[in-house]
Amino acid sequence: MAIFLDTGNVQEVEKYMKMGVIRGVTTNPTILLKDGVKGGKKEIEEISIQIAKLIYPYPLSVEVTSNDYREMIVEAEEYSKWAENINVKITIHGPNGEMDNLVVIHELATKYKIQINATAMMSAQQCLLAAMSGAAYVSLFGGRVNNMGYNCSLEIKKLRTVLDSLELKAKIIIGSTREILNVMEWLEAGADIVTVVPDILKGMIIHPYTKETVQMFLKDAAETNKRS
Repeated sequence: MAIFLDTGNVQEVEKYMKMGVIRGVTTNPTILLKDGVKGGKKEIEEISIQIAKLIYPYPLSVEVTSNDYREMIVEAEEYSKWAENINVKITIHGPNGEMDNLVVIHELATKYKIQINATAMMSAQQCLLAAMSGAAYVSLFGGRVNNMGYNCSLEIKKLRTVLDSLELKAKIIIGSTREILNVMEWLEAGADIVTVVPDILKGMIIHPYTKETVQMFLKDAAETNKRS
């Protein structure tokens, strides 16, 4: 699957879909706020439906806005009905380490048959438990793992080995991408998906030496045409 775009900006999604280089989109409340979505759940619904339609059949991740057990269930059910390619993000645990979230993940995945993206994870063991609970996607925040002084690639390799050996089908998403080099590095380590913000994706495409080379080609082509 390779690359998901981290954005709530419809124009950015449309631009990179036209290029054929993304295989899904992820959002969360922080991303949506940064992209100017301030109209509450109604606007989140409108933006989500628009993006889901634009990228279909690729998946769109939408995160619940509560950490209350019942509210998470209700929100997840609601979000999953907006479009068939929407999956729901649930954090691995609550803000103070509350563990009801795994119960929610398991219930939504098994009872409601909702595709869950278990998110905000910082270790391979968290991802393993989320996969065992039924999450379809397990999101490890690679940039934050590296910032803590650990090598995220090693966590990915461990997780890939264990998921494969246990025949767990959850796909590994690596988010919180801080550097362009992370993308190839993490895919090579065994990630199924790396999420990137638009600026990272733009940086993957545009290279200063490519610009220099294209400028030279065009200059020389113009000179050749002048002589003919």
